[in-house]
Amino acid sequence: MSFRIQPAAPARPNRCQLFGPGSNPKLFAKMAASEADVINLDLEDSVAPDDKDTARANVIEAINTIDWGRKYLSVRINGLDTPYWYRDVVDLLEQAGERLDQIMIPKVGCAEDVYAVDALVTAIERAKGRTKPISFEVIIESAAGIAHVEAIAASSPRLQAMSLGAADFAASMGMQTTGIGGTQENYYMLHQGDKHWSDPWHWAQTAIVAACRTHGVLPVDGPFGDFSDDDGFIAQARRSATLGMVGKWAIHPRQIALANQVFTPSEGAVAEAREILAAMEEAKASGAGATVYKGRLVDIASIKQAEVIVRQAEMIAAG
Repeated sequence: MSFRIQPAAPARPNRCQLFGPGSNPKLFAKMAASEADVINLDLEDSVAPDDKDTARANVIEAINTIDWGRKYLSVRINGLDTPYWYRDVVDLLEQAGERLDQIMIPKVGCAEDVYAVDALVTAIERAKGRTKPISFEVIIESAAGIAHVEAIAASSPRLQAMSLGAADFAASMGMQTTGIGGTQENYYMLHQGDKHWSDPWHWAQTAIVAACRTHGVLPVDGPFGDFSDDDGFIAQARRSATLGMVGKWAIHPRQIALANQVFTPSEGAVAEAREILAAMEEAKASGAGATVYKGRLVDIASIKQAEVIVRQAEMIAAG
């Protein structure tokens, strides 16, 4: 272990982030009643330019009037390359109450992008006497974003989560695909004449997870565009969970249960993790640094892996 200990990520459930356009307030109460851990009210891509002002007003009213329960409540503002984002931040922090938890910043390409929003947020919080600091989530969806991913992860103490936005990321990288996440038809290897499909998002997800874990940020997988393909969603979610991501976006209500299913440790996995911890306690009591569990070696590293599963299960149960 390095002398510089990795900080822990925020201890809150983030299995599913449900998105809804700010221009459609009829959805808000249903979103609040859903099983998603995080609600993302959107002012960006899902809102037409002519509807930006109305959507912002809708979202502010919803923050102030809807019972969001224990949901972590987030608003995705417009990108810093637009004329809308500053008004999003100003109006949200001056007009919405303390119920707002987080601002999601899209298309972040460098640490300075986060700094700019942080400076504005901090000034408004001080001027208005807001007592609960707003947290940030950023979306990596460009070549610049992935190139500067570690600096972005370290950019602000407000930063709690980071997501991969596959569609804009693919466009920025010049990838030949119109799909949003998932397996891509032309991304394959040939072995003795048979096609074997790989995961084109793997390296970007791994870079995001490494940056997030280094700086105590939650790594989250982004959208899966084909909401009629449950198997495809589950497959990508499982790959993301295996790589260390804690949750995934839902762009349709049917994806909520799928994300919660994948990112909630199974009873069997939790039971096995507890048994590994118990076996290692017995080994330590006898002076051993390792032991055998179900025919395989377990050691100090195994304790850390098992503790991740147990802590995640306990946190979800408590939420």
